[in-house]
Amino acid sequence: MLRIVTEWSEAQAELKRICDRTFDDSIVHKEATVREILQTVKRQGDGALLGYTEEFDRVTLTAAELRVSGAEMDAAYQQVPKELLDAIRLAHRNIVEFHRQRVPKSWVDFRDNGVVLGKRYTPIDIAGLYVPGGTAAYPSTVLMNAVPAQVAGVPRIVMVTPPGEGKTLNPAVLVAAQEAGIEEIYRVGGAQAIAALAYGTATIPKVDVITGPGNLYVTLAKKQVYGTVGIDSLAGPSEVLIIADGSGQAVPIAADLLAQAEHDTLAAAILLTTDATLGRQVVAEVERQLENHPRRTLTEKAIAHYGLVVIVESLAAAAELSNLFAPEHLELEVEEPWDLMAHIRHAGAIFLGSSTPEAVGDYLAGPNHTLPTSGSARYASALGVETFLKHSSVIQYSPQALQKTGKAIQILATAEGLFSHGESVRVRLQGSGDRDRGGLGEGGSDGGTYPSLGTEDGDLSS
Repeated sequence: MLRIVTEWSEAQAELKRICDRTFDDSIVHKEATVREILQTVKRQGDGALLGYTEEFDRVTLTAAELRVSGAEMDAAYQQVPKELLDAIRLAHRNIVEFHRQRVPKSWVDFRDNGVVLGKRYTPIDIAGLYVPGGTAAYPSTVLMNAVPAQVAGVPRIVMVTPPGEGKTLNPAVLVAAQEAGIEEIYRVGGAQAIAALAYGTATIPKVDVITGPGNLYVTLAKKQVYGTVGIDSLAGPSEVLIIADGSGQAVPIAADLLAQAEHDTLAAAILLTTDATLGRQVVAEVERQLENHPRRTLTEKAIAHYGLVVIVESLAAAAELSNLFAPEHLELEVEEPWDLMAHIRHAGAIFLGSSTPEAVGDYLAGPNHTLPTSGSARYASALGVETFLKHSSVIQYSPQALQKTGKAIQILATAEGLFSHGESVRVRLQGSGDRDRGGLGEGGSDGGTYPSLGTEDGDLSS
């Protein structure tokens, strides 16, 4: 049953306990297991992948069967109902439209003092997407990870996902991948799949960035390979925090809490409300909706351990508690959600008003559903196009600009004890006078006229 808390100090303590729910002594043992898997795949390649797939997934594969065939991908379209295909395509369009607005523009600034500064964005070469498997299928996860990479211009996108019974993959996942332009899919999951993407095998290429959620072993594997490759985040269990005033309705609020709790036993479902009556009604409604819930056992465990209702004195107090928790999903089910949002500093995604359940963000609103969890919304953001881009600084100094600032550079180099740093400037300053006397002047190759950068309007995009 959902627990009701009314005391401020107790509410703070409970929120901290829930935020820290993935940190326990068992992590050390699991980290060691993951480290062994990573090193084995790094040494043995495909052979290790096949062995771990048989051990953990109870599926026997050959190396040739790791990659999903074109025939299997094409056949998936025949296994997906038209209504589901239409929904996947609608979600894909919305997600593409949103992420196209997120592409950062390269820029260059030609200054009057002979200095050119800029920033140039380029996509990574290969992206690796992890899509969970097991008992559930996640075509939405495919779209949310593939579309930003596609919009960023990544030339090669590969996907890994665990095989199901009989070596099969969920047809909706295969269809979503193809709708998002992914044609390279491998049937492998777990920490071993992360190892394959990070180090490469004879079959699976080494990638530059790995994105996508997974179980604890996948998350620990991503943590350990970070530095060898980039990652999106260390996603923890899902969580929702709902702030409601007297206008809130118990039935939809309870449904939204259960929508998070049904993810797994570590999912968190929290309500902060100024209305004690509503709080009690939500507790009763959660119990009622659980009676015939198809995932009742799992969902009840999450609610029992990480479900919470807090009665607060004001919406300002609710906002303060929410900022302390920094939720992955934040629903503002209040009369004036835009006013309340002004007081929110930390949240992965914010859902405004009673007609905006968190589920719209999970599937097809457009913004990414891969969000920071476990308090990391204090410093992290949603997966986006930027995850698959890196930027290079662009710098050019004319001889005159170096002449004006060179002395300061030498002074700083000397202060840091880096002799040749200062010398690299001094020899240029000494030689610049000779070049100037040689007649290059402002129109020379080192003067004030700059070569074309092959872009328009200062845009350095490749």
